[in-house]
Amino acid sequence: PHAKLIFYTSLLLGTTITISSNHWMMAWTGLEINTLAIIPLIAKSHHPRAIEASIKYFLVQAAASALVLFSSTINAWHTGQWDITQLTHPTACLLLTTAIATKLGLVPFHFWFPEVLQGSTLTTALLLSTMMKFPPITILFLTSHSLNPTLLTFMAIASAGLGGWMGLNQTQIRKILAFSSISHLGWMAIIILYNPKLTLLTFYLYSLMTATVFLTLNTIKATKLSTMMTSWTKMPMLNATLMLALLSLAGLPPLTGFLPKWLIIQELTKQELTSTATIIAMLSLLGLFFYLRLAYYSTITLPPNSTNHMKQWHTNKSTSTLLAIFTSLSISLLPLSPMILTTM
Repeated sequence: PHAKLIFYTSLLLGTTITISSNHWMMAWTGLEINTLAIIPLIAKSHHPRAIEASIKYFLVQAAASALVLFSSTINAWHTGQWDITQLTHPTACLLLTTAIATKLGLVPFHFWFPEVLQGSTLTTALLLSTMMKFPPITILFLTSHSLNPTLLTFMAIASAGLGGWMGLNQTQIRKILAFSSISHLGWMAIIILYNPKLTLLTFYLYSLMTATVFLTLNTIKATKLSTMMTSWTKMPMLNATLMLALLSLAGLPPLTGFLPKWLIIQELTKQELTSTATIIAMLSLLGLFFYLRLAYYSTITLPPNSTNHMKQWHTNKSTSTLLAIFTSLSISLLPLSPMILTTM
């Protein structure tokens, strides 16, 4: 228990240090604390795949951190200042864009992410795809005016496309959610140059919907599509809300997930990037296919054989309260969009 407490507080501490720092060294320190705190959580199950995942994660994050440090040092060498918002040297900007893309898992630096998610438990996977993305997104937000636009746009469109395309033939739910995360990151990266606040909003809503899906999956103990098919008989209500949460993650209209996509397409059209908006909207159809398949497996497809496990009427109460709040939010926030936009 003490070790777990230390790891979780270190995660919070690292994230807080990074998001509140002005100096590059502090941001880097926060990222390092984060990486070191999550590694024991990934490797906790002592399964060979979990150990492999934690080693992959460590190597990738160490390389990305080294690149962050390298780019800030080049910038400090040329301009004489360590302020995060004052990144002006072109090489430093290019390196930073690459480093943050590696930290987040944008295409072409995405290979580690599905593997790491597949190796970790569902709660750790939730932390990896929401909390661990927050510090790099914050650094992107702070340096958004000095990033390399060509590289970022290329990576964003590639992420949206590849995240949808590679998720099509997966049967492991964690890998599907990893590719969904990659395509959502593509949506966030495309808009960071034009409206950074919109990126943050997209990230918050994405985290909310992903948390809902992961917590639900954790409650019904489903990690493969085949186990998901039998979960309908256990908890019908939870599966029905899971279907809505998945469709919200896909971005279908009366649900929350439609809001960021709609705003991003609107902003891109305002910036006269209609072709980009069209391409990225078409690419999100790929993602819609596997969300629909997940939703279909969770609610509509009943397995051909009769299930031989006990019905679970009682679930863990503490998780169900949190889950109820998250599910309600991830399904019904769209009518509140004017209020959300005024707070931005």
